[in-house]
Amino acid sequence: MNRAEEISQGLCCIGIEFGSTRIKAVLTAPDCAPLACGVFDWSNQLSGGIWTYSLDAVRSGLQGCFADLMHNVQAQYGVPLKTAAGFGISAMMHGYLAFDGDDCLLVPFRTWRNTVTGEAAERLTEAFAFNIPQRWSIAHLYQAILSGEAHVPQIRFLTTLAGYVHFLLTGARVLGIGDASGMFPIDPQTGQYDAQMCAKFAEMTADTAFRQQLADILPKIVPAGECAGRLTEAGALLLDPTGVFQAGVPFCPPEGDAQTGMTATNSITPKTGNVSAGTSIFAMIVLEQSLQSVHREIDIVATPCGDPVAMVHCNNCSSDLDAWVSLFGGMLAAAGCERDKGSLYDLVYSLAAQGAPDCGGVLAYNYFSGEEITGLTSGIPMLLRRPDAGFTPANFMRSLVYSCMATLKLGMDILTHEEHVQLERICAHGGLFKNPSVTQPVLAAALGADVTLMRAAGEGGAWGIALLAAYMNRKDRAESLSRWLNERVFAGMQGETVSPRQSDADGIAAYMQMYRSGLPAERSAAAAL
Repeated sequence: MNRAEEISQGLCCIGIEFGSTRIKAVLTAPDCAPLACGVFDWSNQLSGGIWTYSLDAVRSGLQGCFADLMHNVQAQYGVPLKTAAGFGISAMMHGYLAFDGDDCLLVPFRTWRNTVTGEAAERLTEAFAFNIPQRWSIAHLYQAILSGEAHVPQIRFLTTLAGYVHFLLTGARVLGIGDASGMFPIDPQTGQYDAQMCAKFAEMTADTAFRQQLADILPKIVPAGECAGRLTEAGALLLDPTGVFQAGVPFCPPEGDAQTGMTATNSITPKTGNVSAGTSIFAMIVLEQSLQSVHREIDIVATPCGDPVAMVHCNNCSSDLDAWVSLFGGMLAAAGCERDKGSLYDLVYSLAAQGAPDCGGVLAYNYFSGEEITGLTSGIPMLLRRPDAGFTPANFMRSLVYSCMATLKLGMDILTHEEHVQLERICAHGGLFKNPSVTQPVLAAALGADVTLMRAAGEGGAWGIALLAAYMNRKDRAESLSRWLNERVFAGMQGETVSPRQSDADGIAAYMQMYRSGLPAERSAAAAL
């Protein structure tokens, strides 16, 4: 059977992921190979001090992305995309989407990028003896309660972006365990929301306007590999207003981008992990055992199977680098030397490769927004240098690259140095590694571990959620996700691995010493401006 026949007979799977700056759809063959993709660019807005996306933008982005996929399938294979064997939705984790009993949004979507829940996060962490970061859904809910927001008594459904899109398409109020673990802590023994912490939250809110039970407003958790709903007639028309794509397609549980990144890099077993780097950057390390202490810099979430994961999440990664590249492009264009975006990045990375390992005394902070790990409630991108610094293009570019990973290193050092977590294999993916000539060896040096880029992982979380949709249709229902990935997807798959270079490790160590020393200046600038 050729690819066109596989598509026509509905044997392929589809995954869509809502990233920070791009919505991407991937169609995969029965052997899980990516066949076609569709993309739609979008961006968040800072409105009233809150980072948000409108629900209209969510819907139009969904349609635009899927229309592009359908067009590309027709163009590449000569057949229309009418149905599929499985479908999955992934999106940025965390945040706050609160709805009333009529499914009307009560307040604008508050994304993971916001750092406005500090009081709630501190109180919950103390009460639960479990780290609750500011971006978690429960922190947003509790902060709304503490602040006396008028919408609190009306909440009947609280979900994430992936859960919302899944609800639009299937009518099911559900989540995969990984995405759910970024809303509220999960009990690894039951695979459900931690009952003791739910009871504690009820005590903490007993005398407030919040009278609901968490179990009534949080999405139901559906295990990986199970069907979590089917595409409704209304969902099919929302997805494809032309009416070509048909209702009835089964959906896997919606998942967070962290979990689909783990799936796309086959990093779901202990001592393995992955780093995803784009607008934000985060590391996911699967744990063999519980951490000894509660660390505010480290989240405990879950794999798509429910195993505990140490997550080091940083709100800021490539935005400042992107801004500088755009500035350089504008200068070149003004000089009559216009270059496309791809070649501009190639130039930046080639210069960065020539920079001094410690960046010659040039220091960059990439904080577009607040950063919990370094105690910033708001961010100001900032460039610093000593008067005697080697302020060359190469050192400047290398500093921009280092800044993308510096905050991640602060959190990972706690995990490896204080908790003695061992790293055997790290896979990297995301936009920062499209040109890996510098970013891959820098990450290896920063983590002190081998870093692998796998070819298919370049398709990112959209491919990861398509894999989870395919796993839902496995013939052997007892087959674990780990075994299925190892034997059905990644067997024989090639990757490029880079080991840490001592010169890079020494240079980053020197850079980080200056980085830590300069943080008070960054905090002062953020507070003043």
